[in-house]
Amino acid sequence: MDACCNAKATELQGLVGRQRKVLWVVLAINLVMFVLEAAYGWIARSTSLLADSLDMLGDALVYGFSLFVIGRSVRWSSSVSFFKGVIMAAFGVGVIGQAVYRFVTPGLPVAETMGWVGAVALAANLTCAVLLLRHRDDDLNMRSTWLCSRNDVIANIGVLAAAGAVALTQSRYPDLFVGLVIAGLVLKSSYQVLQESVAAGRVNR
Repeated sequence: MDACCNAKATELQGLVGRQRKVLWVVLAINLVMFVLEAAYGWIARSTSLLADSLDMLGDALVYGFSLFVIGRSVRWSSSVSFFKGVIMAAFGVGVIGQAVYRFVTPGLPVAETMGWVGAVALAANLTCAVLLLRHRDDDLNMRSTWLCSRNDVIANIGVLAAAGAVALTQSRYPDLFVGLVIAGLVLKSSYQVLQESVAAGRVNR
């Protein structure tokens, strides 16, 4: 019995170590990309880039909280996941507000800047998604982090599509549309995380 318990404890410690290593890497990637996208999103007057940069910052916070709860109880994990869902929802609402501001403010986004920054962000988020893929079914905490990374990949593809549409049409509306779609995706994911965290909290009372 003791040997079995020791083996399980060793296995759990190994899993926790692997989760921590992956989360530190994706946290660093998201912080760097937040700074890059926020700076160039503002320079290029791009709602979709700014939306994606806020999503990157939100993900960095999510990964930070995820590091905090690794190895803790399911109750801890569900509570922090609920908080992560609230943060994701706040960022989604913030993106919608920023899109409204861009709608009433004249100015055409710079498609070239949107394109190359979006391509860099896509490469970064694909890396994060691949790193997190093997851990997505570990627990609620790691599942919520993988959902964030998956959504980022989808959002980056949208930014690239918006850049192409802006270049072809010379209109700001494709950029605004993609920014709002990203906001909707963030809000949908936040609802899913909140729903799962509440369900897990009820089960483990």
